[in-house]
Order: sequence, then structure tokens, then C-alpha cells
Amino acid sequence: MALGLEGRHVVITGGTGALGQAVVEAFVAAGAICHLPVREQRVTRSPAGAELTGGIDLADEAAVRTFFAGLPPLFASIHLAGGFKAAPITETTRGDLDGQLEINLVTTFLCCREAVRALRQSGGGRIVNVGSRAADLPGAGTVAYTASKGAVSALTRAIAVEVRDDGILVNAVLPSIIDTPANRAAMPNAKVERWPKPEEIARTILWLASPENRLTSGALIPVYGNA
Repeated sequence: MALGLEGRHVVITGGTGALGQAVVEAFVAAGAICHLPVREQRVTRSPAGAELTGGIDLADEAAVRTFFAGLPPLFASIHLAGGFKAAPITETTRGDLDGQLEINLVTTFLCCREAVRALRQSGGGRIVNVGSRAADLPGAGTVAYTASKGAVSALTRAIAVEVRDDGILVNAVLPSIIDTPANRAAMPNAKVERWPKPEEIARTILWLASPENRLTSGALIPVYGNA
């Protein structure tokens, strides 16, 4: 199916991670021009079909604003950047909570805000965030992470309502544990065959961010099958 992304400009944060690489590959294959902000100041190699911009701290308000303001007319913004830290509630510090809120919520908020500015100038578009199954089905020992991803879900739905008259559709996907080399190494005895694969999640994100998605907005899409 042609998705209508040929020649369209798309931001993908977290584009160099395991899920990010699969998402970039899917968008490049669909003909999109991908823009990847990365923290490293000096970028040595760009994925084929993508343009990397180094020195971008996604928790830095001014840096995010400047990055988005310098882009060509935008059609979609995909926010994959985030992080995970686990600890029981009695061992979770204020610093742990602040850290999870910054890396998961603050980065998503700032990118969504600047994406809305850019997409309004473009006449509409798509935003896709990455939440977590933990926001709906929390596990023990993940209180700071769960709270931060729950906030991403609420943020997604709130923005979707606010921009519904601007032609901007805003959604989030909710993965469980993703089948990546790092997760396999961390949990060698897990049933990894039940984990969602990065390329499977990427296909859902691709559709949500494409012109083929004409109706779905404010949705929190489970992408974990029977995991």
C-alpha cells in the first residue's frame, strides 16, 4: 500500500536506538526524508536516507525549539527517545523520579510542542509518541517509569483534543518489553519469542504517521500482542 509519505519530512527522536533504527528504515522505505536529532555533538555517520543533527539535548527547551524551527515544512514527528529505570518505591529517590520524568515526559512534551508549531505552519500532519504498557498494566518496582509513561499517555490525549481543528492527528503506541539485544542480555531467561519486534512496532507507527491515517487521533495503541 502506498502511504503517501514520499518526499515528506519527518522528525524521529531516538532514531539511533534499536526501535529507532527500525522506524527510520520503515520511513525511508516509504520515501520519507527523516531528520534525527542526536545528543552527540559530532555525528560521524548518518543512516541511509536520514539527516542527523548533533548536539541536541531533547530536554533543553531552547535546543528543541531551534532544531524544529530550522526544519523544512514538516509532515510528521515521531518521539521515541526515552529511558527506563527500575526500583522499589522505598528505594526510589526524588532524583530517580525527576530523571524519569525528564527523559520520558519532558522530552516528549518539548518535541510535541515544537512539532505542533511546525505542523500548523505546514497545514497539518501527524505526531506519534511512545508510551508503555506499564502505564495501563504497571509492574512492581517501576513506579517512577510508570508515572512518567502514564504522563506521556495523558499528554498525548490532551494534545490530540487541542489540535483537532488544525489537521494534526496525535497518537501513542504502548509497547511491552521490546525484543532488542540489550533486553535479551538483561533478561536471558525470558520468553523473548513473545516480545514485540522493533520492525512490528515500526509498521504501526508508520501507518499512524502517514496520510493513510485520516481518522485516528487521541488513541493509545497496544503493540504487544500476547506478550
